[in-house]
Amino acid sequence: MNRKWGIGGVLMVFTCWAAYGQLDPNAAPDFVRKEGKMNVLFIIADDLRTSLGCYGDPIVKSPNIDQLASKSIVFKNAFAQQALCGPSRTSFLTSRRPDTTRLFDHDSYWRVQAGNYTTLPQYLKMHGYLTLSVGKVFHPGIVSNHTDDYPYSWSIPPFHPSTQKYKNAKVCKGPDGQKHANLVCPVDVEEMREHTLPDIQSTEEAIRLLKKLKGTENPFLLAVGYHKPHIPLKYPQVLIRQSYFAAVSYMDTQVGQLLNALDEQELANNTIIIFTADHGWSLGEHGEWAKYSNFDVATRVPLMFYVPGKTAAFPHPGQRMFPFINSFTDEVRSLPPGLMKDVNVELVDLFPTLCEILKLPQPPACPPSSFHVDLCTEGNSVAYYLNPNASSRKRQRFVYSQYPRPADKPQMNSDLPLLKDIHIMGYSIRCDGYRYTEWVGYNASTFSANFSAIHAGELYLHKTDPGEDSNLYNNIAFVEVVQKLSALLKK
Repeated sequence: MNRKWGIGGVLMVFTCWAAYGQLDPNAAPDFVRKEGKMNVLFIIADDLRTSLGCYGDPIVKSPNIDQLASKSIVFKNAFAQQALCGPSRTSFLTSRRPDTTRLFDHDSYWRVQAGNYTTLPQYLKMHGYLTLSVGKVFHPGIVSNHTDDYPYSWSIPPFHPSTQKYKNAKVCKGPDGQKHANLVCPVDVEEMREHTLPDIQSTEEAIRLLKKLKGTENPFLLAVGYHKPHIPLKYPQVLIRQSYFAAVSYMDTQVGQLLNALDEQELANNTIIIFTADHGWSLGEHGEWAKYSNFDVATRVPLMFYVPGKTAAFPHPGQRMFPFINSFTDEVRSLPPGLMKDVNVELVDLFPTLCEILKLPQPPACPPSSFHVDLCTEGNSVAYYLNPNASSRKRQRFVYSQYPRPADKPQMNSDLPLLKDIHIMGYSIRCDGYRYTEWVGYNASTFSANFSAIHAGELYLHKTDPGEDSNLYNNIAFVEVVQKLSALLKK
């Protein structure tokens, strides 16, 4: 069995479902859950920038995600709070910013370091949801207490694909005929360990769970985290030139199979679908082939919400909402882009937004200092924008990201400094028209920033410089803009 739990874990699943009151599996599926509660399918990609057809990318083939977008509200400008997997995931799953989780690397657990914060899946679990995790949802390791925050967040132990442990194995064939541990290469799936790949295993497990979940009385949250297009870029061998884009298409096929299974179980009529990523990725912009920055290309992520009956009409019995499209063999037709909302939103907004959609009690806004405050949010609900008629210009929204550095000059640990080595923090604000960043002194012992010790600054005008290549921070014509945005950061 290619799953973490084995037979004992499967028995645990059935025990847990029995405790939640399983319905007669032969009964016809109900179209509205008890008390009007809908299910949630939360899909998270890894290192995915907005390189998708629905975001206007002319090269990438992403027909299944585009199909989801065509029935969703799509946010054009959604931003992660830090361009690193662990801090970002901890941030949006707790609805707290990295300064509050006190996590900027992969070496601490927020419940120990900062406070016993309630997570999004934990909150839904408290309100009667069966919460399940497949693949990379929380970042593994110390960041999530080596358990993916089980049993706090999840009803049963999370599933991890067994083949993920081979991610750095020598499987890439070189010109010398030997196999190497390259970061980028197409592979023959049948030649891989266990004849599969991690994201394929996660899709299979998620589909298996959906089949079991069809008959449950209580609503569920199924979070599915895909490892791609994070490096190493191992993906089935295809004739696509760009390896990153090929990995996106590979991930898209997994999403398509998952959504197709949701259709087959007739769950698309009462399941909210959220699709996003933990952060973006630079493909040569600013001379970088990574994340680790405050630039748009590293912090901007895809974000879409499918809400049956709201963003799309309820499907009729037997109607296919998400038929699978194979981007490598099928003719990929143009799909409507969905209803794009041109408003700035943040991933910390996910928690309060989903609560409002599900009509659950909203977590209160966090006080200025929220350490040891179990339940609160540093985001804002953006459920207002899920109304197709809602104006994207309801109000100007300022969104924030940050990234740590050990020093002013580049060194070996510049991109991934440990907490003890952080001496500078780059705080970045994004609004309509501008991105402004201040690099200020940071004390890792007291977790405090010194905004009077400015090491450097950046200001980009998006109207004329969407790639953020021309720094206007020292341009005298923008002194007033710098002062206003600096004051907002200090708040």
